[in-house]
Amino acid sequence: METERLIMRRWREEDREPFAAMNADPEVMEHFPAPLTREQSDAMIDRIERAFDEQGYGLWALEEKATGRFIGFTGLVWQRFEAPFTPALEVGWRLARHAWGRGYATEAGRRAIEEGFARTEVDEIVSITAVGNVRSRAVMERLGLTRDPADDFDHPLIPEGHPLRPHVLYRIRRP
Repeated sequence: METERLIMRRWREEDREPFAAMNADPEVMEHFPAPLTREQSDAMIDRIERAFDEQGYGLWALEEKATGRFIGFTGLVWQRFEAPFTPALEVGWRLARHAWGRGYATEAGRRAIEEGFARTEVDEIVSITAVGNVRSRAVMERLGLTRDPADDFDHPLIPEGHPLRPHVLYRIRRP
């Protein structure tokens, strides 16, 4: 898939090294419990690729058209942890720091949402993040997702008392 400035594609072997570097960056991983090791990062790509094989969609690797440079991912993932809104199809993203502030997450997120509604029967797509992740929340709002504070929740996969456990839920309905 393509957008004006990006190629959204399946993962390649050469994505593993820059993806691992991105996942080891404390700034990129600020709103996650911990940066990822190379092994954890590679395992994540393996899970993403299995989802593509099973569903035909997932978290697409992002490549700048102009440079061919890998910049992160944007796409769709099923959330099945125990929460009032799950199971739910989530649109999500993670970009390398050098790609921040250029509108790439919004551009690719918009395309991922279109694809999610085209490929599935879901009535809504969600997006979640830690309460303090203002950059991702701004992307969610630019994409037209809305938040009802009554839907905020404590993420069950993050330990009680951890500062990242409180999460917000944003939603967008099928057009």
